[in-house]
Amino acid sequence: MIISCVAIDDEPLALDLVCKFIEQTSFLKLEGKFTSAVEALAFINANDIQLVLMDIQMPDLSGMELARVLDGKKDKADTRIIFATAYNQFAIEGYKVDALDYLLKPYSYEEFLKAVTKAYNYFERIDRPKIQSNTVEETQTDYIFLKVEYQLVKVKLDDITHVEAYKDYVKVHLASRPNPLLSLTSLKSMEELLPSDQFMRVHRSFIISLAHIDSVSKNEINIGQNSIHVGENYKSAFLEFMSRWMS
Repeated sequence: MIISCVAIDDEPLALDLVCKFIEQTSFLKLEGKFTSAVEALAFINANDIQLVLMDIQMPDLSGMELARVLDGKKDKADTRIIFATAYNQFAIEGYKVDALDYLLKPYSYEEFLKAVTKAYNYFERIDRPKIQSNTVEETQTDYIFLKVEYQLVKVKLDDITHVEAYKDYVKVHLASRPNPLLSLTSLKSMEELLPSDQFMRVHRSFIISLAHIDSVSKNEINIGQNSIHVGENYKSAFLEFMSRWMS
């Protein structure tokens, strides 16, 4: 899936940065870049644009005002917004217009990728009912993208058995391959990225896939050949899950 997007920012350096991030992200296609929200609005209304990445404070028409105009003119499912601004006081107001995410300048590519991955997952979910298939094919369409070395790797959620903290990286263990993927991110970022109904953090160094649990003994979770200890701070949440699982 490729997401069509535009970038809007009245600061040329900020606009260049977000365009650079868009162009190095495999599932995004930059359709236009604008320093004026008024010009961007005309372009969005005339084209099939799914994602708008924009600043909030701009002359003539602010990002928040543009968001309200789009909300009134287009189906919410058609065009979604990610805000990028240097002022964190706009965060609450940003969520009032149902923004997908809110990036605080200056932001890194990792933070950008995390935000646009939310957009990818959103558009894939709403497109799923439209896909009809008469053959017995793979129907799982839930993915995340991981930065592995110098590329983005698409990883199926149901292939992930567990995630392990490793220095400044995480090791993402997969059922389909013997060696884990090593990604430059934090376990906290992975916890926020992975859906909570499928994954659970059970230790300061581990997140597990609930579907891949083979057995549980005392405070140990067994996934394949791996035994993962349940940390003290995570016991109550895990025991609650176990009580629902066994009922």
